[in-house]
Amino acid sequence: MTAMVADAADPPPRESDALLARRAQILATEHWGLLAARGTAQSEVLTRITIFLTLVSAGLVTIGLLGQATGFAGWFPAAALSILAFLALVGLLTQIRVFNVAEDDMMFVTAMNRLRGAYVDLDPKVEEYFLEATTDDMLGMQVTYSFMVPRGDAKVMGGSSAFLIVIVNACVLGLILGGLVALTDLPVGWAITAGILTGLLVILGSGMSVYRAYLDVWRRYEPRRRMDELPAYLRPRSRSRHSR
Repeated sequence: MTAMVADAADPPPRESDALLARRAQILATEHWGLLAARGTAQSEVLTRITIFLTLVSAGLVTIGLLGQATGFAGWFPAAALSILAFLALVGLLTQIRVFNVAEDDMMFVTAMNRLRGAYVDLDPKVEEYFLEATTDDMLGMQVTYSFMVPRGDAKVMGGSSAFLIVIVNACVLGLILGGLVALTDLPVGWAITAGILTGLLVILGSGMSVYRAYLDVWRRYEPRRRMDELPAYLRPRSRSRHSR
């Protein structure tokens, strides 16, 4: 019985250096694959955004030229609304793609955080040299995105490409509804009000949809390592501010 207790208390056998090196190589290969996929997705969505903004600029110029040619009468309202409807459709598709890539980017960052935690499992001494997070929870993801200067939600959202696309789409949809109201006998003020309200509703609806999806991801995801489980010296002040 004593021998059995002693055997149970013995630490697990040390893994060979060859096994650890092979594991590190596999992790590094996966890490590079995630980096490549992230770079490809970012490049593709930036091209989509450029195409959309170019179309919006060209569409507005076209509407202006048509207005001068027709005296803003006759078939001009139908042509203008058709152009705006086309821009709204392209904008909606672009917005969906931008949101999808934003979700993908969050997944890539979280996956690389988990791999960084695996590096720490292989060699715990390297953890204090990582500025990016080694945890794959929500706080770890936020730290990796900005590990030197913590950013609030308003700054992150306001500086994102997704918010830019939402603003442009809100303006286009506001112009459509405002133009439809302007075709009636209502005063011009009603058309302006309708356009502004439409734009605000688009911004609010898009923001709430994205935020709900963001929270739903972290409700369903189970991280392997959490920031609050790290020792205090691995959670400097710049990181702790993220949790405030």
